[in-house]
Amino acid sequence: MRLADFAVGAAPPAAARAGAARAVVDTVGVTLAGAVQPAARIVQRVIEAEGAGACSVLGTAIATSPGNAALANGTAAHALDYDDMCFVSLAHPSAPLVAAGLAAAEASGQSGAALLDAYVVGFEIESRLGRVMNPRHYQRGWHCTATIGTLGAAAAAARLMGLDAGQAAHALAIAASEASGLKENFGTMVKPLHAGLAARNGVLAAQLAKAGMVASAAAIDGAQGLLRAMDSERPSLDEAAGDLGERWEILDTGITVKLYPSCAGTHPTLDALLDLKRREGFAGDDVDAIEIGVDPIVPTILIYDRPASGLEGKFSMPFCAAAAVVHGSVGLETFDADHLADPRIAAVQSRVAMRVDPSLDASAPPLTQARVAVRLRDGRVLSASANGARGYHDRPASDAELAAKFMSCARASLAEAQAGEALAAVREIERAADVRTVTARLRRP
Repeated sequence: MRLADFAVGAAPPAAARAGAARAVVDTVGVTLAGAVQPAARIVQRVIEAEGAGACSVLGTAIATSPGNAALANGTAAHALDYDDMCFVSLAHPSAPLVAAGLAAAEASGQSGAALLDAYVVGFEIESRLGRVMNPRHYQRGWHCTATIGTLGAAAAAARLMGLDAGQAAHALAIAASEASGLKENFGTMVKPLHAGLAARNGVLAAQLAKAGMVASAAAIDGAQGLLRAMDSERPSLDEAAGDLGERWEILDTGITVKLYPSCAGTHPTLDALLDLKRREGFAGDDVDAIEIGVDPIVPTILIYDRPASGLEGKFSMPFCAAAAVVHGSVGLETFDADHLADPRIAAVQSRVAMRVDPSLDASAPPLTQARVAVRLRDGRVLSASANGARGYHDRPASDAELAAKFMSCARASLAEAQAGEALAAVREIERAADVRTVTARLRRP
């Protein structure tokens, strides 16, 4: 019951709510960009055929049920792999949390402040689960955005839908049975679908619990519960959950905003390569070989040496590294068909090697470190190390960077003037008496 009591009764501090507000801005932006992607379009067609409702599918004119809105917006938020990360949960926390939260808040007529509080409690519960379950859970092939994210979304939805502590406990237990998502689907349309399913299932768990469905009190940490069945690193939540409401993970370890639309495992390397390129001025033709040292988890995620699609390219270290060297940047356009077929990128890509580097700090969070060595044809070897990347919690994106990212993303779905209005509205979401006044700005006429 401790998780449930926290979900419905916690009072997040102002700083935690401010962190949630920044996450909502970033996530709404990437949702608007992702709404036009093939995976998101497929979901939109399916839910539109099921009938109308009152909840918004961002970047479209579709209004649908809370669960279907959460499914569509969660999928769109993760479609470009441009949404934020948490290195404790090893998940993309905001795609499911914001999608589920917006749907539940719209359905209940909740305020922006309530939405932010719900985001925080979902984030904190996810983080505690991440501390207990990872890295074993992630290494065994589970996608934490989908598994842990389902419980976070359920906690957020339960709070916004007004469940009491007993009902919230059942919602979390229902969510534990819904949780699923396999890393084998990375690089396909199913990966962003994971975030949508987590959001949808979180809303559904709260709806079912509110309607009276009951579940096992031991669904999370029982003998055959979530922790044991899903290869948790540790068998109990007791210690990790003991400081809920006293210590706030969103403040201590925080949220990582992506400044590159690719898997987070590429980001330290991309920072290091781009810094070297800016400093030394070399081009793709100058490169004889690039060697990249990473932690043991990175190769389990970056599984495509020679990607055949833009989605696969986001999970390819050779492709991302080569694109950075050839073009001096990695952006949304990097993963389009023209870049994928660029012979200059292909030439450098064939000279990139990634390996596990045992000398990296084993105590550091996964996906945060890299060592890069670029051997040039003139005999020089350029080296750099990265500990984290721009946008990480200790090197946060500026307000200007967040705004620029939002606008570049929002233009995919909205006209320029509406995109600007959308940014202004989302930035002020904490002051909104009803979230629907904000989501109205995020839909196409």
